[in-house]
Amino acid sequence: MSDTRPAPVAKPNRAGRDLPAAIAVAAGLIALVVASLAFVKDLFLLVVAGAILIGLWEMGKALAHQGTWIPTVPVWMGAVAMVGGAYYGGPDVLIVILAATVLASILWRMPRGHPGFVRDVSATVFCLIYLPFLASFVALLLAPGDGIRRVLTFIAVTIASDIGGYAVGVVAGRHPMAPLISPKKTWEGFGGSLGFCMAAGVACMIYLVDGTWWVGLVLGIVVAAAGTLGDLAESMIKRDLGIKDMSRVLPGHGGIMDRLDSLLATVSVVWLVLHFVLPAV
Repeated sequence: MSDTRPAPVAKPNRAGRDLPAAIAVAAGLIALVVASLAFVKDLFLLVVAGAILIGLWEMGKALAHQGTWIPTVPVWMGAVAMVGGAYYGGPDVLIVILAATVLASILWRMPRGHPGFVRDVSATVFCLIYLPFLASFVALLLAPGDGIRRVLTFIAVTIASDIGGYAVGVVAGRHPMAPLISPKKTWEGFGGSLGFCMAAGVACMIYLVDGTWWVGLVLGIVVAAAGTLGDLAESMIKRDLGIKDMSRVLPGHGGIMDRLDSLLATVSVVWLVLHFVLPAV
């Protein structure tokens, strides 16, 4: 008599992701970033620009499902110009390039006529601010003499937020933070993010950027709050668009935008804290 019992079904982990693939991809991305920083700063800018362009492609593809059109040529050209302008020209140049890109995108959209004009332009401006403008703050972090250490501090503290939130949320998460937006995000997970962030911030101040320990605590608090906000904002975007992941380019993670959410939200506050508290070298 043959065995007719059904084959066992793999039980997904509580985080709902392919953990080995996610760890492997994350390690590969970190290695790419560190390798680019180790040689020439400009190589890291190319990595940032590449990630932004993939993210814009994902956003444009997701928005297209609801009939929204993003002018690819001016948006992509403006995105690359923002990264370079921020690094070589500073915040003022970044703002000017953003404004010029918005105007160019409006002109690019006009020949398609008035139906959906406000919708398309509003989505375009949102994408420009949410992706290349915010991402260009990492170029501002990189610009000073100790810029590599500042970028590594930003990456370390943000990763600590993700790891702390994930680890504590999986083990002890019981109270949802925003069940209608992201059911798996819990207050316990946020506590983990906060603790890991503050520890990483203090460590970075002592061993990387030669700052005082209390700056690390402040940095940890603001990064944990901003990173959580970024995660929730990305979840809101995907729920509004009716998608689970922005794409499948990163096994175990989804799309580039599914990994950039917390980074985009934290990079400007990291720059703000370090710019005004730590003198550039």
